Amino acid sequence: MALFEIVMPKLGESVEEATITKWFIKENDTVKEDDILVEIATDKVDSDIPSPVAGRVSKVLFPVDSKVAVGKVIVIIDLDGGTAEQATSAKKPEEKAAVVETPVANTKLAVNNEIPKNSSDRFYSPLVRSIASRENISATELGSIAGTGRDNRVRKEDLLTYIKNRSTSPIVRVTETKKEASAPADKPKVSVSVSAGDEIIEMDRIRKLIADHMVMSVHTAPHVTNMVEADVTDIVIWRTKNKDAFQKREGQNLTYMPIITEAVSKALRDFPRVNVSVDGYKIIIRKNINIGIAVSLPDGNLIVPVIKQADQKSLLGIALDLNKLAESARANKLGPDDISGGTFSITNFGSFRNVMGTPIINQPQAAILAVGTIEKKPAVLETPSGDVIAIRHKMFLSLTYDHRAIDGALGGAFLRKVADYLEQFDTKRTI
Repeated sequence: MALFEIVMPKLGESVEEATITKWFIKENDTVKEDDILVEIATDKVDSDIPSPVAGRVSKVLFPVDSKVAVGKVIVIIDLDGGTAEQATSAKKPEEKAAVVETPVANTKLAVNNEIPKNSSDRFYSPLVRSIASRENISATELGSIAGTGRDNRVRKEDLLTYIKNRSTSPIVRVTETKKEASAPADKPKVSVSVSAGDEIIEMDRIRKLIADHMVMSVHTAPHVTNMVEADVTDIVIWRTKNKDAFQKREGQNLTYMPIITEAVSKALRDFPRVNVSVDGYKIIIRKNINIGIAVSLPDGNLIVPVIKQADQKSLLGIALDLNKLAESARANKLGPDDISGGTFSITNFGSFRNVMGTPIINQPQAAILAVGTIEKKPAVLETPSGDVIAIRHKMFLSLTYDHRAIDGALGGAFLRKVADYLEQFDTKRTI
């Protein structure tokens, strides 16, 4: 009997697990190559997984809503068309044991104090779980340990340091025991009263993920925001002159965002210490300049597709990529690669006619730029014959950055450089 194991795919460089949201098949169903088997979701994107082979579904290993680690077998296809019972009986004992190993949501601690794989929304590697189980560290206690890995993940070094400090500090152990006995919530809850006529709406999955990611970012990084006002009159005039021809030639709108993205990519080349991530006490300077652009979806949620290596693209290339990604985002057709690998983000408050804003950093990045609406304002201009007052198009730029890695001088210089590139835009260039 020829069996083909399909595993949970890798959906982006920082993704370690995904949630099964829907099965399109059941055991004993016949599938063809490229038939959709399952819908999976991460904190970044939803994806449909097709079958790479034809055959009969021998075994579905995880139910809907299971969180499954990357590389774990999720379904077995019998290439010869055998039944699920035949496939199960044909398994060797050790293979059978591996197949039926299924994580269960909200599992409580067993008597031997083993840390369940899915004891919380926080991901722990098998090594960390094994050490915690051996040292009798409960799931509640493990969840209280601050991690220095990506997205606050607890690494082996974090756990060993905690164990060493705990063993030399009996007072801490008593405190932890009391905390576990009372079992308080990990996150403080605000008491909210509900009045007659109030409507209660449950957050959907994406909104929950956004909420958790934003809270994590604020708790992780000290946020600082700088602002400048840029004169973008030349850009407004240039766009007005070229947008109709661009629409006719490309069948797409020409917005201000490609110009802003180009200016940011140039400034990041000038100031590479802004294009960074923070990992504990290490600063990682990113080689590639991959700029994420926040896109508002029809359901009110937000997603951030990424322009890869933006500094190596022409203005036309950036414009076409932006429009393509925005259309795919609104049609829910973005792939994992479209939203992974970002090193810097831009969000456009101006699309809602907002003057400025103070955005939250998109971890593990270290900075995000917000652009406001463009408004006509009276401004003082210096001319050879003296100062004059003229009507100019002005736009606020606000940069929020992680003060652990970026100081005020660096953040201010970078933001000023972005504004300079916008104000010095060459109106003779073509697109």
